[in-house]
Amino acid sequence: MRKLISFIGISLDGYYRGPDGRFDFANVDQEFYDFSNRQDAGIDTLVFGRETYEHMAAYWPTATENDPEVIEFMNGVQKIAVSTTLQRVDWNNTLLLSEGLAANIEELKARPGKEIALFGSVRLTAHLLELGLVDKLRVMVFPVLLGRGVSMFSTLNGRVPLELCRTTTFRSGNVLLVYRPD
Repeated sequence: MRKLISFIGISLDGYYRGPDGRFDFANVDQEFYDFSNRQDAGIDTLVFGRETYEHMAAYWPTATENDPEVIEFMNGVQKIAVSTTLQRVDWNNTLLLSEGLAANIEELKARPGKEIALFGSVRLTAHLLELGLVDKLRVMVFPVLLGRGVSMFSTLNGRVPLELCRTTTFRSGNVLLVYRPD
């Protein structure tokens, strides 16, 4: 059975977005790109909530200021946009999922293939954690304090115990925390 992983970048004080609503504090360098390319090699499907999908679909098709391998991966991989409000999806290789979330994710996990990844999409991640469908949570902590913003799991409705599986420290000060829901 395939694994569903979530990858989220946050500030040291736990914010997914800054006070202005933007995610503009990522600490990205060649080591981060190398990590991204290793992570991407094990993924064949991306899942996004509506807001993250709209942001990604607006950025990646014309991106030039990133690692070429990351750009190729983001534009070429199979993508699923989860939304009850989107009417259509225009980014290549994207399917729209508007109902039956749990059953569709379970069916997707049962198919052969590589990992399925949620990039960003904190509300969707929280919901799928509550449903017991997330197998791993990868949190990249960037060395910055924002003071205020949008908390990573502000929409979580209850406690989700986690087991720490691994930590990785980057020369840049980034720290990757990998958890498994307990």
